[in-house]
Amino acid sequence: MSPSTASSAAAPVTVAAVQMVSGTRLEDNLERARHWIGEAARQGARLVSLPEYFCLMGHKDTDKLPFAERPGDLDAPIQGALSRAARDHGVWILGGTLPMAIDGAPVPAERVRNTTCVFSPDGTMAARYDKLHLFCYDNGRERYDEARVLQAGEAPVTFQARMAEGPALRVGLSICYDLRFPELFRAMTFSGDGPLDLISVPAAFTFTTGQAHWELLLRARAVENQAYVIAAAQGGTHENGRRTWGHSMIVDPWGEVLACVPEGEGLAIAALDPARIAQVREQLPALRHRRL
Repeated sequence: MSPSTASSAAAPVTVAAVQMVSGTRLEDNLERARHWIGEAARQGARLVSLPEYFCLMGHKDTDKLPFAERPGDLDAPIQGALSRAARDHGVWILGGTLPMAIDGAPVPAERVRNTTCVFSPDGTMAARYDKLHLFCYDNGRERYDEARVLQAGEAPVTFQARMAEGPALRVGLSICYDLRFPELFRAMTFSGDGPLDLISVPAAFTFTTGQAHWELLLRARAVENQAYVIAAAQGGTHENGRRTWGHSMIVDPWGEVLACVPEGEGLAIAALDPARIAQVREQLPALRHRRL
């Protein structure tokens, strides 16, 4: 396969990763998200990513269950807010994650999906991805098991983000713990539609695992797939006492960190340059050398 990419003659496009320290009140979190989407747009971003659970970080895993929404319900608080923000600011929004009701299940139910919804600049939902890999961790002091309240997704998802001016970007969607599974990104890169231009990784990495592995894994996924990575994260100490690692960042196809917000709310902003993707793939044609 001869990998293609966004035209090297296309102009760079500015993208932004929003870092948040979300709390327990839905409307407060939505308001902070609206603020940062607007600020990113004012700074020239054409695509804005929010972090995992941007809408709610509850005291317990089950706190998210009553806030589950039906897929495509733009009258619902979270999806509606994302749709309006995309339309109001004329930007692509990678909507972090929200609790999505499982088809056929009541709301609330005992389990939901952890879902990224993508909205185009006209406010329509352009893609939906349900988190495939569910986090489980126990070091004797910290214990997490997402499978208690989440149902895993079923398939990788990519989409084309078409800009009014500039390139059409092929974007691959992932969520947090997915980052540890390189086969997911390989599957998207070699799906037959050409390699990815941008990988999205909204996250709420724990401080412990983030300090050890976050940047390492993000840069590895960028280098392996010769694509940009946009990683919007939760970053700070939350009302529920949990501390997340933060370090929202944008990484280029050579593994260089272009922008980073270590802790607290803020924006990581950088230009995604199709010429840079083409240059890296021409100088080191690793995607064409794959044999297995």
